[in-house]
Amino acid sequence: MEEEKAHRKRYSKDIAFQKICRWCAFQERSQQEVRDKLYSFGLHERDVEESIARLVSENFINEERFAVSYAGGKFRQLGWGRIKIKAGLQLKKVSAYCIRKALGSINEEEYAQKLQQLLRKRAGEEKEKNPLLRNHRIARFAVSKGFEQDLVWEVLQGQDRG
Repeated sequence: MEEEKAHRKRYSKDIAFQKICRWCAFQERSQQEVRDKLYSFGLHERDVEESIARLVSENFINEERFAVSYAGGKFRQLGWGRIKIKAGLQLKKVSAYCIRKALGSINEEEYAQKLQQLLRKRAGEEKEKNPLLRNHRIARFAVSKGFEQDLVWEVLQGQDRG
């Protein structure tokens, strides 16, 4: 690891800023991702924080926009539930306010449909014959995808009746 750090290129503040602008224009980034990248360019704390402030003022990075984009992508593309999305955003050091906004941007109806679809698909793949064990395994899978346990059981019990 030390050897890897020694071989990293160091950039001047201006060149690092140009590179980070292109990197941010490519896709939404959290402030922490940008901060880590700037440090990897060999910048010092003062330069990193100045660059972050400039990126925010020039709208290259926007924490709320990032959080909403992240939540929508993880939900639609990977089928993640709110719990897993929240944990992912917390790992990226996104503020609680932005996390609430991001989770609120997920359509309730779409969320319920995604959960039902996930449960149906998993039920079709599940080989367990005992209905109780079968439902527990299906529920455990949905919870591991980040869906709320009480909601999972509510939908599963509704499917059993329907």
